[in-house]
Amino acid sequence: MSTWILLRGLTREGRHWGSFPEQLRVEMDFNGSANNIAMLDLPGNGRENALSAPLNVADMVKFVRSRAAESGLLPPYRLVAMSLGGMVATSWAQRYPDEVERLVLINTSMRPYSAMNERLRPEIWPALMRVAAAWADALKCETIIHDLTCNRLDTQSADIAAWAAIRQSAGVSAANGLRQLWAAARFRADKHAPACPTLLLSSRADRLVDPVCSTRIAAQWGTAHAMHVWAGHDLPHDDPVWTSKAIADWLRTRQEHADEPPVAFDGRSVL
Repeated sequence: MSTWILLRGLTREGRHWGSFPEQLRVEMDFNGSANNIAMLDLPGNGRENALSAPLNVADMVKFVRSRAAESGLLPPYRLVAMSLGGMVATSWAQRYPDEVERLVLINTSMRPYSAMNERLRPEIWPALMRVAAAWADALKCETIIHDLTCNRLDTQSADIAAWAAIRQSAGVSAANGLRQLWAAARFRADKHAPACPTLLLSSRADRLVDPVCSTRIAAQWGTAHAMHVWAGHDLPHDDPVWTSKAIADWLRTRQEHADEPPVAFDGRSVL
């Protein structure tokens, strides 16, 4: 059985994955194998919102490794992670290569591959300040966040209502939001690429993080990279079907060409 662990990003939790986990499960069944999908929250978020968020990614890795073990999840793991979660997953794979057999990073960024103005586009900084100023107003905060991270608008009203309810039931404190932002800003990946096969997924229309961040990481590591044309930063929300299929196609291609040199993936990238 393959164990998939999903990690979300800054101030987000397992419920923010929406329909993506079930769509991923459907796609992962292509080879008839059993798949266990677990959603772990970073400290300070979701089920872990009573905890103080660490000021560095290394301690976040320590925490999620501990939670995985406590949950009875046995390595090796397949990690799917976005944004800050992608930094945690990268550090996990680099520091504990025997525990991670596949790595999928969605709209992430990290030093030394990305500049500050690429990791958070300067034009959205005023909106982030508005989020901070309205932190206690769940509906207003989630409306701004939706505008920053999502380009799919047909479910906007339902999304904002659901996210506001999540904030009200397990809200992330402003202090933890700042601590996570500090940890993300300081994170620097090791120079070597993760030992496991890795896929980068990015959104060309991401208004929060410049997609060049993913492009540059994939180029430096020599890993696969697929880019969505219209989705926003929250790619699994905007197009969960495309995201799941991209992961499944990548795995299928790797299996089909296991004994061959790297081949083209999705017409844009290499395995």
